[in-house]
Amino acid sequence: QVQLVESGGGSVQAGGSLRLSCAASGYAYINACMGWFRRAPGKEGEGVASIDSDGSASYADSVKGRFTISKDNAKNILYLQMNSLKPEDTDMYYCAADGWPCGLVAGVFGYWGQGTQVTVSS
Repeated sequence: QVQLVESGGGSVQAGGSLRLSCAASGYAYINACMGWFRRAPGKEGEGVASIDSDGSASYADSVKGRFTISKDNAKNILYLQMNSLKPEDTDMYYCAADGWPCGLVAGVFGYWGQGTQVTVSS
């Protein structure tokens, strides 16, 4: 049974940083394409970042230069380092695994976590 468990969300002031983690278990999906998505209630979701099996990463324009996706294959953990946070980054953030082709389209990912809330105040 595949499980993705996010952690690291919280409340922070604008300009601050947070690091999200996604612990993967049940399958070696850490070696496949994984990604981070975000969605606020009543809003359309957005692909934030993805990382492929070769380590190549893609980012939404809105987070380029501020967010960094990475993974620890030995620990089966996916990370999202978020710096220079803005109020518009406030959302529920979700980890996803087993996407093909790798990218920022939510529909190609087969497994999802429950999400972790990020709130950025001005």
